[in-house]
Amino acid sequence: MAARGPERLSVLLPTYNERDNLPLVVWLLARTFSDSGIDFEIIIIDDGSPDGTQEVAQQLEKIYGSDKILLRPRAKKLGLGTAYIHGMKYATGNFIVIMDADLSHHPKFIPEFLRKQKEGNFDIVSGTRYKGNGGVYGWDLKRKLISRGANFLTQVLLRPGASDLTGSFRLYRKEVLEKLMEQCVSKGYVFQMEMIVRARQLGFTIGEVPISFVDRVYGESKLGGNEIVSFLKGLLTLFATT
Repeated sequence: MAARGPERLSVLLPTYNERDNLPLVVWLLARTFSDSGIDFEIIIIDDGSPDGTQEVAQQLEKIYGSDKILLRPRAKKLGLGTAYIHGMKYATGNFIVIMDADLSHHPKFIPEFLRKQKEGNFDIVSGTRYKGNGGVYGWDLKRKLISRGANFLTQVLLRPGASDLTGSFRLYRKEVLEKLMEQCVSKGYVFQMEMIVRARQLGFTIGEVPISFVDRVYGESKLGGNEIVSFLKGLLTLFATT
């Protein structure tokens, strides 16, 4: 099959208390896409943020137009996996980017994802912090150790054939993402890891692009002790069932 670039790109942006970050990330996305000549839409999936994130998203819809910014909120926090399923229902692009709304993922890498996809006709292109000139900025030693340790454990137990399992900055063919969503059972942080493991099982191809991950500018990190415990439980479940 000949490599083919996307006619339209859908960005799924789950949010919870991101009113300060959202205008910046949307501006960066819109600028990156217009500079690169990419047709796009940004689907904001807000999980009932009490800080006014939805009001900010409504303003952005007016500024950029409802063909470019689509607010598709939910009543409460229901998990990352279901946020993507919800957002995907409204996506009209043949390729989908998933990323965080807290400015830890810079949109400047998306054109590189698209170049990589074309180069190898990949089903998935994953941003990696652990290869080439990729890296993490703004984390203390403890966060770095947790992330590295989680990634190392995953590599040893699951041998997934990708270098960054816990990252959440990726490009998917729409039909591949739909297929993976049907297979995935995890919630929270384990979800990203399961997506790659299932992709390998189903024979989908994965390309990687080194990215620099920057710790969030505004707001609190959502990684706590409970997330670490649920990550380990999820990892062991995947190990036992895949």
